[in-house]
Amino acid sequence: MNVSADATWSRGDARRQARIDLAACHRLAARFGLNEGIDNHLTMLVPGYSDRFYLAPFGLLWSEVTASDLMELDFGGKVVAGRGLVEDTALHIHLPVHRRVPGARCVLHTHMPYATALGMLENAHLEMAGQSAIGFHNEIVYYDYNGLALDDQEGERMGAALADKSVLMLRNHGVLVIGESPAQAFERLYFLERACQAQILALSSGRALHIVPQPVVDATVAQFRACTEVGGASRSELHFEALKRLLDRSEADYAR
Repeated sequence: MNVSADATWSRGDARRQARIDLAACHRLAARFGLNEGIDNHLTMLVPGYSDRFYLAPFGLLWSEVTASDLMELDFGGKVVAGRGLVEDTALHIHLPVHRRVPGARCVLHTHMPYATALGMLENAHLEMAGQSAIGFHNEIVYYDYNGLALDDQEGERMGAALADKSVLMLRNHGVLVIGESPAQAFERLYFLERACQAQILALSSGRALHIVPQPVVDATVAQFRACTEVGGASRSELHFEALKRLLDRSEADYAR
């Protein structure tokens, strides 16, 4: 049964909007080249639940995911609404992170190119050498590669490592970011990739990075925290709404 015909689809605006926003994350990630084939996963807790999450059926390109495609899974791994294939690593990574980490309402895991490339270097740290990077000061955990996530223990380790941070840099693998909303999580994903891109490009010159002095880093972090809103509106929400308008003009079927 297609979820668009299910009672859960019309039960409330919050759930419908959540589906639309998570579908938008898939489309935007594809548009910005943050995807890799049909792999990786973007998930979100179902509004009103602390033990159910949305997941796109495995086999869809992110550029074709729609709001009504999204399945609902419970924390036992059972599909409770919708239909489609559930890929093992989606459960083994996302389910434990959603369950263990209070701020992980939205969990985005990608193999986006520049962040993944940075994670392949001997020194895989995002250096405080650019303004976007400073926005992630003290928000990143660097996590060693353990192979494919084909058991629950890997996701449990990821959740434990993440603790109160918002970004896992998965060495030799990719990244995982979390947020309280799709807007916040996608904002982090987008700017993390931009920060990593800038560092990789700077390193490709063969010249040394100029690291921002720690007092300036600390002051800039305080500035970031003090200006999360413009005119009373969240910056991340304003950014996400603008990105969805971009989709509305060219691929509005994401909200179907």
